Amino acid sequence: MTVQVTEIGTDEQPWSREEFEQKLRDKGRFYHIYHPFHVMMNEGGANKEQIHGWVANRFYYQTSIPIKDAAIMSNCRERDVRREWVQRILDHDGVAGEEGGIEAWLRLAEAVGMSREEVISEQHVLPGVRFACDAYVNFARRASWQEAACSSLTELFAPEIHQRRLDSWPTHYTWIEPQGYQYFRKRLSEARRDVEHGLTITLDYFRTREQQEHALNILQFKLDILWTMLDAMQMAYVHNQPPFHSCQ
Repeated sequence: MTVQVTEIGTDEQPWSREEFEQKLRDKGRFYHIYHPFHVMMNEGGANKEQIHGWVANRFYYQTSIPIKDAAIMSNCRERDVRREWVQRILDHDGVAGEEGGIEAWLRLAEAVGMSREEVISEQHVLPGVRFACDAYVNFARRASWQEAACSSLTELFAPEIHQRRLDSWPTHYTWIEPQGYQYFRKRLSEARRDVEHGLTITLDYFRTREQQEHALNILQFKLDILWTMLDAMQMAYVHNQPPFHSCQ
């Protein structure tokens, strides 16, 4: 009896540019907007402690993003790419006369009743969140700049998550000061711009079927980072099992 073996990988035909882009967009079903913790927040089911925990932990992610982007630039020898990518760092860190995303996030923290000092101290950052964010930064440092750029494509799905917060939170959480929502408004346009650049890099660079499947795995890795962060928050703020809970 002869068993036929179908080889996969390098012998498979690459997807067309349109098919590849759709495969990337289809990864949106794994986006953290569907995590139970996020669903709870967007449906108005979160209490003040849970909102505080999310804001404090996401601040560590926000401050990790420009470090990640600097790592991508340090590995990139393409001047034109660096010229465009540097805008991401400026968006987060700000420039003279214009506050960036990190400052806007601190205003969100104040709007939910936390102090800037409390959030900047990182005293509320859960180990699981810290590990996830640090893993993302380390990936950007060690991967090729094209691979690290591909990981940024979770921005494909970001406008929806920002818009949902803007649509639902003012109604559900009337105690949050309105000026705190500026970060989400700011990122609506920035995320769409960033997607165009990152998507072009990915579609241009990952050309073979093997490379395209690798790109999908990279994007899944970033999606897993975001999901894992919320897993840690779910355990700490919903199930009341923060780290070391069983050891106390």
